[in-house]
Amino acid sequence: MKIAMYWGASCGGCDVSLLSLHEKILDLLKEVEIVFWPCAMDFKYEDVEKMPDGSIDICFYNGAIRTEENEKIAKLLRKKSKKLVAYGSCAIEGCVIGLANLYSREEILKEVYSKDVPGEDLPEFLPYLKTLEQVVSIDASIPGCPPPTPILEDALNALLQGRQFGKNVALCDECPRKDSKPDKIEIDNIYRWHEKKDSGECFLAQGIICMGPATRGGCKAECITANIPCTGCVGPIPKIKEQGISMISAIASIISNKNEDEVIEKIEDYVGTFYKYSAAKLLPEGRLKDES
Repeated sequence: MKIAMYWGASCGGCDVSLLSLHEKILDLLKEVEIVFWPCAMDFKYEDVEKMPDGSIDICFYNGAIRTEENEKIAKLLRKKSKKLVAYGSCAIEGCVIGLANLYSREEILKEVYSKDVPGEDLPEFLPYLKTLEQVVSIDASIPGCPPPTPILEDALNALLQGRQFGKNVALCDECPRKDSKPDKIEIDNIYRWHEKKDSGECFLAQGIICMGPATRGGCKAECITANIPCTGCVGPIPKIKEQGISMISAIASIISNKNEDEVIEKIEDYVGTFYKYSAAKLLPEGRLKDES
């Protein structure tokens, strides 16, 4: 089986995430032939252009579409691959770098480069960041920032065996703190994670925002096991269309009526809290079309 891996606009963590397989990556390499992975080996774009269409069995594209080069390679790899997999939160939802869509291209360049904007020889910085699926069709996605090891192992095995993968339950179902969750949660304050000593119980019951109720399970609650509340990087449960709205609704349902307004005001950053990974998708489709 021939596979490819490409790094678009991202931090590089998705490429590194493959190392989390440890010795199992050696078993994987016995099953596949890597035909394109510019982050790890000296491949050129010309090498891909010379390949017959559909000759790559599975291509993993990590990172979002931020430059003209990202967009061009995404279209090229779509043409050359039987299956194109969006790998990681940046490719699927835009992730943290998608928060840049709250600003115009001109505002970003002015903030980063002041007066010395990069020269004309560099790939064009697109007006707005796009997800992979906003540019080409995809066949599957492996969620996470980067994909947690349990999700990655399940997804890779499933793809090699040609079967479906991914859990359809909320993270709360596999949370190690689920037995400490009261039947009815009622909070009269909201704390940021560092503002309150962790009791070891359900984060939401402590008044600490945890995205578990609106986030898909499968990561075996790696962050919560490390005593860090879920921030929602795996994305929404399949039956939920809007992860942010779903979580805002969940928070609204547990706030005490006594001082509702004061509690709501404690949430300082709605977009950064509830749309940390999916802000890029908030971009109206018409605006995206006009700016392309």
